[in-house]
Amino acid sequence: MKKISKYKIDKWVLIPLLIFALISIITIYSAQTILPSYLQNLALRQIIWYVVGFGLAYFMMFIGNDFIYDHAWVLYGIGILSLIGLFFFGTDINDARCWYTIPGVGTIQPSEFMKIILIITLGTIIHDFNENFSNPSLMEEFKFLIKVGIIVLFPSILTFLQPDTGVVLIYLLITFVMLFISGIRYRWFIIAIGLLLALVGVVLGIYFINQDLFVDIFGTSFFLRVDRLLDWSNKSGYQLENGLLSIGSGGIFGTGIKNTPLYFPEAQTDFVFAVYASNFGFIGSMFLILLLLFFDIRLIQIALKSRSNKNKYVIAGIVGMLIYQQIQNIGMTIGLMPITGITLPFISYGGSSLLSYMIMAGIIFNISNETLRYTN
Repeated sequence: MKKISKYKIDKWVLIPLLIFALISIITIYSAQTILPSYLQNLALRQIIWYVVGFGLAYFMMFIGNDFIYDHAWVLYGIGILSLIGLFFFGTDINDARCWYTIPGVGTIQPSEFMKIILIITLGTIIHDFNENFSNPSLMEEFKFLIKVGIIVLFPSILTFLQPDTGVVLIYLLITFVMLFISGIRYRWFIIAIGLLLALVGVVLGIYFINQDLFVDIFGTSFFLRVDRLLDWSNKSGYQLENGLLSIGSGGIFGTGIKNTPLYFPEAQTDFVFAVYASNFGFIGSMFLILLLLFFDIRLIQIALKSRSNKNKYVIAGIVGMLIYQQIQNIGMTIGLMPITGITLPFISYGGSSLLSYMIMAGIIFNISNETLRYTN
């Protein structure tokens, strides 16, 4: 195979990314009116992150997906070590130790990068398993699932202890989606869902019956996280109430930039959609939702056209993660989902999350361009 120098960017991936960047920067700029004075430079910082992010996406195209896949286990090891290092060198923010502080740069959150590392690692081992076992027995599949479970377990435990339950849920969702399209027997999913429901039932049963016992078994930190998750069921909570009022104030066409009427916490991250909906109204909100849907569908089309099963698995993990975060973030903002602190991809402020998404974008560009980058 001869490598050619021409790189053709998929415009139907690039154009939405550019629009996301514009929406993100404008919305974060608008959110600064209800943020503390020390956060008044976030829009400028988001511009910088996007510039770096597009550069990183180009670098991913330069090195190619084969190089990335070949070093999946090296990346996995680096990801695990970065999560372990947080317990020794991490910065405490809001009772969580999820970040490293880099002077002159800001904070870096390793779990955001662990998401894409996990997708790459799982894509590699699923591909290898299917290559080695064309018609696997139940025992062979069971051993494979144990291996997958161990791979997912380590980052899940380390991330849960930070604590960051929201990202752990994303790890599990990524794993479920990638395994679902891997071709293994569906009975494993029935068993897994049954065990998960039973576990959740026991945990919630203890929570509702005896909260003191719950704290003794699981600790105060986990109790507070469960308590926060359940707030959405009765639409309680200062953040949610003010977010809903702000969204409602937008009407059809919105209140305009920098006119968010009420303060609510994390307006630049978790509740960025509330700022956007307030400023641009129902019409603007529908435009963003349809753009997100178009982007997701385009990624699915790229996966279907790819000749590599490994690429299909990787895009499945990316799409599953993006759709979950989109539904979860917008859903929790409008009171339909529990508040978990999950950001809206490409829109919420955050260097680590944005850079991880742009790494994914570079991988996607490679996949969409695979027939043009190489020729016989």
